[in-house]
Amino acid sequence: MSVTTPDPAQERARSAAPGLRSGTLGTADIAFFVVSAAAPLTVMAGVAPLAILLGGIGAPVGYLVAGLTLAVFAVGFTTMSRHVTHGGAFYAYITRGLGRPVGVGAALLALIGYNGMEIGVYGLLATATQDTVHALAGTDVPWLPISLAGLLLIGYGGFRSIDFGAKLLGVLLVAETGILVLLAAGVLIKGGAQGLSIASLSPGNVLVPGTAAVLAFAFAAFTGFESTVIYRREARDPQRTIPRATYLAIGFLGLFYAFVVWIAIQSFGDDAVVAAAAEDPAGLFFTAISTYVGDWAADLMHVFIVTSVLASLLAFHNAINRYALALAEEGVLPRRLGRVHPRHRSPYVAGLAQTVLGAVVVVAFWAAGADPYAQLLLWVNTPGMIGLLLLQLLAAIAVPCYFRRVRHQEGALRTVVAPVAAIVLLAAAIVLVVGHIDLFTGASPTVNTVLVAVAPTVFAAGFPLAWWLRRRRPRVYAEFATERSH
Repeated sequence: MSVTTPDPAQERARSAAPGLRSGTLGTADIAFFVVSAAAPLTVMAGVAPLAILLGGIGAPVGYLVAGLTLAVFAVGFTTMSRHVTHGGAFYAYITRGLGRPVGVGAALLALIGYNGMEIGVYGLLATATQDTVHALAGTDVPWLPISLAGLLLIGYGGFRSIDFGAKLLGVLLVAETGILVLLAAGVLIKGGAQGLSIASLSPGNVLVPGTAAVLAFAFAAFTGFESTVIYRREARDPQRTIPRATYLAIGFLGLFYAFVVWIAIQSFGDDAVVAAAAEDPAGLFFTAISTYVGDWAADLMHVFIVTSVLASLLAFHNAINRYALALAEEGVLPRRLGRVHPRHRSPYVAGLAQTVLGAVVVVAFWAAGADPYAQLLLWVNTPGMIGLLLLQLLAAIAVPCYFRRVRHQEGALRTVVAPVAAIVLLAAAIVLVVGHIDLFTGASPTVNTVLVAVAPTVFAAGFPLAWWLRRRRPRVYAEFATERSH
């Protein structure tokens, strides 16, 4: 079969087109994107009470275990980043290690995973804003205008330059972590409800029946940390900044999550916190900060939860745009999605397409009379979370396969031992999440089955697509996930 020769004029136009702004992001900037995507305040105030309710006072250890697991994964992941510099990150790594058909499936999985993680959160933005307005003004507002306003705001943030986004996320991240640090200071200064205790670290409190559920919540709380490599083309000295940002994000999230959950436990006392979480899980952190800092701090926490959600949305939006840009440059997605704004140097067409897709999904759920939290957030977010976990597992498998085939000077610890350990640990994490899927969705077994099936079905769809590309677009298939200059 003949391969079509590219038109020289088109190639010259493509090479002259503006690209992403290189050398812009430092280690801290990239870490801001990653940690913001995880939305620490929202995870703590919204999910940690359920972890305490199910796992008791040993819940903080679950977050440490999840962080250590992902740190093990990061060893091979960041080693791979030094050898594969393609902008497609996950799917490029998987293609190099496991072949093009698996890589095409991974590319589809990345699109559905990151889109699911972002679009569903517009439902959380709506409910968080409704709760904040009601708490501060006693007024009820409809959810659809909030979500649509959020879409426009995030779309504008993605349209602007990447350094604008980094600065904005830095401010928002300081605000949301700062309010939790304020709570911690109040609890530590006053000595908690019953005196400060380290009983949370006791094996007898950690090894309880609810530990598996806590671990499932904990792994979900790190979702998005791996997106550091997506910003490689815009990073300063990516060989250094990408690994540093990855480890910084994992280390910060693991320690911060565990510390804040422990603080929440101390604010009520080891003997009373589970009952408090059962009585009012949604209000646990607000009650704690009102008690130890003041009602004004609880009002501030309401506001910062909204900004926390906005920061998460912007971080995921930027990640999605860069995946779409990479796939447009591949020729898998329409080339038009690969256009970069001449002044802001942002993938603005991909951003516009993502905003329109988000609006369509949000309006569809509203038209169906769905609940913005119970359906839009949980039903869209859950397949995205599972998709990203599967991508992590596939990437871990790809690392030793890749390094077996190429000449390198990396040690066995980075290329074999750590990746194999990560494969086992990530597979266990997926089993935990899927086994406790009802805790994430609150849905019926039928709905849960569909939600779990979305990610593997999308991945499997990559194989016939790869076959079609190989038959009908052989040049695109042959160059899929190969390095190219920008």
